[in-house]
Amino acid sequence: MTYVRYAFVLAVLCLAAPAAAQEPRAEPDPIYDRPFITSFGGGRTAVGGYVEGNTNYFSEDGVSEGFSMELRRFNLFLYSSIGSRITFFSELEFEHGTEEINLETALIDFELSPALVLRGGILLPPLGTFNQNHDSPRWEFVDRPLVSTQILPATLSEVGFGVHGRFFTSALALDYQAYLVNGLGDGVVSNAENRTFLPAGKHEEMFAEDNNGTPAFTARVGARRYGLGEVGLSYYRGIYNTYRVEGEEVTEKRHLSIVAFDASVELWTVTVQGEAAYARIDVPESLSELFGDTQVGGFVEVIVPVLRPRLFGLDAAVWNANVRLERIDYNVGSFAATGAKIYDELDALVLGTSFRPTSETVFKANYRYHWIRDLLGNPARLGGFQIGFATYF
Repeated sequence: MTYVRYAFVLAVLCLAAPAAAQEPRAEPDPIYDRPFITSFGGGRTAVGGYVEGNTNYFSEDGVSEGFSMELRRFNLFLYSSIGSRITFFSELEFEHGTEEINLETALIDFELSPALVLRGGILLPPLGTFNQNHDSPRWEFVDRPLVSTQILPATLSEVGFGVHGRFFTSALALDYQAYLVNGLGDGVVSNAENRTFLPAGKHEEMFAEDNNGTPAFTARVGARRYGLGEVGLSYYRGIYNTYRVEGEEVTEKRHLSIVAFDASVELWTVTVQGEAAYARIDVPESLSELFGDTQVGGFVEVIVPVLRPRLFGLDAAVWNANVRLERIDYNVGSFAATGAKIYDELDALVLGTSFRPTSETVFKANYRYHWIRDLLGNPARLGGFQIGFATYF
């Protein structure tokens, strides 16, 4: 019920609160809403990217591994306007130096009209808003939201095709996306986490073939009130297990489905945004109760500008105070034998501050604290400091 209340309040603020009348305008598609695209002055091809780094010092129940530094990501973007209605975009990601190299996006768009654009390639499924808006320079916190990385499998890239588009009225912009994709794989329940874990359903072969030959479906609809905010509702459904081998069915099909709600509200200079997710997973009976068939999570964060210093010629600089509340539950339910609650859950509070000398660069400092309970409810505590930076280029 907590997630429902958060969602209801954010939706009402976005769509019902009064706002100054403004002319309709075309907001950039999340994929193309990068500074190197929106500011480049012509030509056929543009190159950009972003980099992020941070420090970590954490202690769990009094035990710490000390202080560490990491260059978390270095991402390269390539954009090309192939024709008046055809565009190409790709993103290559290097994580932790060269520990992981991923082709995160490589797609082509063919615009028949603003309301109907055909898209195909390696795309980012619209699971909530974060999966398509995950660039670190856009966020005021060092770590990504827990619901987006632990319940939802962000960042999720999949091969697929479909359509997207936007409609405009005098007060609202409405958008939609709908795609068929290969879908997540067996790792949803066969993984090193020893729990149902959707991010483990990503696998190396998913760009080459579908592990079960049955596409998954994903879609999102969103509404933006000009000058105020946006709400969105997302859906994802597919078969995750390898249920047939060489054309023969060897086991039953197992489905998963995800519903996500996201909202962002701008009240005066304060930004309130969040995301909530609900996942249902068809888990084998032999794993029931230990592996959750229902998972939920959400976060709400508030960003408050507290100072706009005009130093060293930085006319657009802003200093923010930030807070984020998070909760995830990997296993919603009760033990059949005893009726006792199944825990396996985590609550988090993140306090922080961030300084933006420009809108494209951010320096961040966070204090993060976790209240953790294992499957039986045994508690653990984790806390620590992080300092980081991120910038587009």
